[in-house]
Amino acid sequence: MLPGFAYRMGIVTAASSQLRVDYKPSGEAYIESVRRPQVRRRFWLLLAVAVASGGVFQLFSGPLSAGHDSRVALAAPSAQPAATSPTKVVQDTNPEPVSATATATKSVTGTGIETTELMVRRGDTLGRLFAEHHLNSADMRAILAVGGDTTRLKHIHPGQVITVGHDDSGRILNLSMKLDDAHKLEVAQTATGYQTSIAAIPTEITLAYAHGVIENSLFDAATRAGLSDPVIMQLIHLFGWDIDFAHDIRSGDSFTVLYQKIHRQDEAITDGPILAAEFVTLGKTYRIARFTDPSGHTGYYTPDGRNVRKTLLRAPLVYTRISSGFSLHRMNPVLHIVRPHYGVDYAAPTGTPIMAAGDGRIVFRGRKEGFGRCIIINHGDGYSTLYAHMSRFRSALHDGSRVKQDQVIGYVGMSGEATGPHLHYEILMDGVPRNPRTVKLPSAKPLLAKYRPDFTRTLSTLLAEMSNGGETRIASAASNSTGKVSTAH
Repeated sequence: MLPGFAYRMGIVTAASSQLRVDYKPSGEAYIESVRRPQVRRRFWLLLAVAVASGGVFQLFSGPLSAGHDSRVALAAPSAQPAATSPTKVVQDTNPEPVSATATATKSVTGTGIETTELMVRRGDTLGRLFAEHHLNSADMRAILAVGGDTTRLKHIHPGQVITVGHDDSGRILNLSMKLDDAHKLEVAQTATGYQTSIAAIPTEITLAYAHGVIENSLFDAATRAGLSDPVIMQLIHLFGWDIDFAHDIRSGDSFTVLYQKIHRQDEAITDGPILAAEFVTLGKTYRIARFTDPSGHTGYYTPDGRNVRKTLLRAPLVYTRISSGFSLHRMNPVLHIVRPHYGVDYAAPTGTPIMAAGDGRIVFRGRKEGFGRCIIINHGDGYSTLYAHMSRFRSALHDGSRVKQDQVIGYVGMSGEATGPHLHYEILMDGVPRNPRTVKLPSAKPLLAKYRPDFTRTLSTLLAEMSNGGETRIASAASNSTGKVSTAH
C-alpha cells in the first residue's frame, strides 16, 4: 500500500469514527433534523481535507518512493552532478520479461574478474544474451568484427554454453564457447583489441574395471556390470574368433574387462578401447591384451604372443540364429530334394550389414543361380568366401575391388532360392567347402620376437590390475599417462 494512499485512508477512517461518535439519535425529530445537516457538512469538510492532504503528501513523497517502481527511475534535477558518482538515467520503454528457463552462473575470481556462463535457449542470439545479463554490447560488436572464428558466435544453438569473463561494469575481458567434444573457441582482450583462437579441450583418460557372471545372457550380465554397448560389442568381437557366443555361452560363465574412459572437462565423453580382458567358458579361460609396438602398430594378443585376429571371420554379420548348418545331406526347403548344403545360413533381418570375412579381392559380384545376389572374395593362400541371398550390394564395389576385413560389402535379403531373409556363407580352401563354424582358421601375423619383452611387461601389469579388481593405479598403455582406476558396478 502506497504511503499517500494510506495517509488518505487514515483521515477518512478518522472522519467515519468521528461521525459514529457525533451521531447519537435521541428520538426527538426536531433535534435530529437540526443535527443531521451539521453532520453532513462536517463529513464533507473532513473528506475534502483528506483528499487535499493526500495529494500534497503524494506530491512531496513521489521522488522518495520512486525507487519502488522497477521500470522507471526518476532523479531530482541537479545543477552540478558529482564527478565521482554519476547518475545513470535508464528508462525501459519496451520491457521484455526474461524467460523462466534463463540460466546464468556467476563467479568471481581472486583478481576481481567475474565469470558468467550463458546457457543458449531456443531463439536466443548473442545480443539478447548480452542484454539480459548486462554485458557490454559495444564489446560484443568488437568481438564479432574480428571475423574468422568469431563468426561462429552468430550461429549459436540451444544447449551451448558461452563463458564470459568481465568486470563489474560488464566490459568483456575474455570469452569461450565449446565447439565440439575436442575443441573450443577462445577470445581474449589485448592491448590492441580482441584476439581469437581455436583451442583443444584437455582430455583425461581413466581406467575402468568390470566383472560379471552370466545368468541369462551376456548382454544382460555385461550391462549390469556397467559396460556400455560399444564395449560389449568390442568384447564379443575380440573373443569371437575363438568363442561362438550364439552356442557356447552357458550360465556361470564369467568375464573381466579393463578398459578406458575418456573425459573432457570432468565430463565422460566416450568409452575407449579394451586394454585387457578375460573370458571363462566351458571350463576354459581365454585372455587377451592390447599392445602398441614401437613402430606404432596396435593389436590384441594372447599371453603367448599369438595374434587374436584371424584372417577370416566365422560369422561376417550380427545374426539372430543359425537357420541351417553345414551338411552334406540336407533337404532343400525350396526344391524339396536332398542335396549338400556347403555353408551356414545366418538368419537376420533384411538390411543387416554383411562384412568381408577378411582382406582380399572381389572375384565375382552379381546374380548366381539359386544364390541370388552373390559376392565371392579371394583372400589368398587358397582361401575364398562366398556370400549369397543379398538384398543389395554395397555401392562402389565391383569385380576386382580390394576389400578389408570388417568392411561392409552388402546387406541381408532373400534373393534367389530362399524362404526368409538370411546370409548363406561359405568358406572354401583350395576350392573345397569347409564348415565355417569348425574349420581351423589361420591367425594373423603373431607379435614379432623383438617386441616380446615389452609386451610381457605390459601384459603382466594389466593382468595384475585385473586380478586386483581395479584397486591400483597403473600407466595407460595407450596414452602413457597415469589414470585412476574406477570400478563399474
